[in-house]
Amino acid sequence: MANILVVDDEMGIRELLSEILGDEGHAIQLAENAQQARDARAVGAPDLVLLDIWMPDTDGVTLLKEWQRDGLLTMPVIMMSGHATIDTAVEATRIGALNFLEKPIALQKLLKAVQQGLSRAQESVRAPAIMPRPMMAAQVEETAIGASAMFAAQPQPAGIPSRMGGVPNGEGHGYTLSFDLPLREARDAFERMYFEHHLGREGGSMTRVAEKTGLERTHLYRKLKQLGVEPGKLAKKGG
Repeated sequence: MANILVVDDEMGIRELLSEILGDEGHAIQLAENAQQARDARAVGAPDLVLLDIWMPDTDGVTLLKEWQRDGLLTMPVIMMSGHATIDTAVEATRIGALNFLEKPIALQKLLKAVQQGLSRAQESVRAPAIMPRPMMAAQVEETAIGASAMFAAQPQPAGIPSRMGGVPNGEGHGYTLSFDLPLREARDAFERMYFEHHLGREGGSMTRVAEKTGLERTHLYRKLKQLGVEPGKLAKKGG
């Protein structure tokens, strides 16, 4: 497990990176601006920093220069931006940034960059070995889920027949597929059943569920949050 500092003024980006890297087993510290990043660095050097370039108080490149000037750039820093030019990326690398990620950040690139950064830190500090992070399959459209939008899943106690017009799922999971619900409710109910089934089957592993369902894990996280599905609880049931 590594200690990773995520510095970004967008709350959605901070939360998403925290969820992804936290699921990989890392301890995540969040900062929404340069001052909070300075305070976090003053407490101690993290194993890795993900640093946004464009921030309201002090931009990431300026903060990187400060750390270099003050001898605080002792950890790998990966820059992030959705608007930076090639010149900005080159300047950040020249100052001491290890890598540069363009937003929206692809999951494979994120995990690869983090793994490389932690490996670089190990070489210089002799940190404990970090297990390689699993790579994700390419993003695939949710055609299967879209095609199944007319179905709905509702928990049914054993022995109770399905509603009129419903179709049993045939796998003994206690769900009933019904045509009686409005389309949006039916789609959400089916997707909830679909993901709960795969999460239970894979013991709550987001990596294996992403591969099974053909989704990039960034999208999978958002979908589960939208549906109110909690992987942790399903992992305990599956275990």
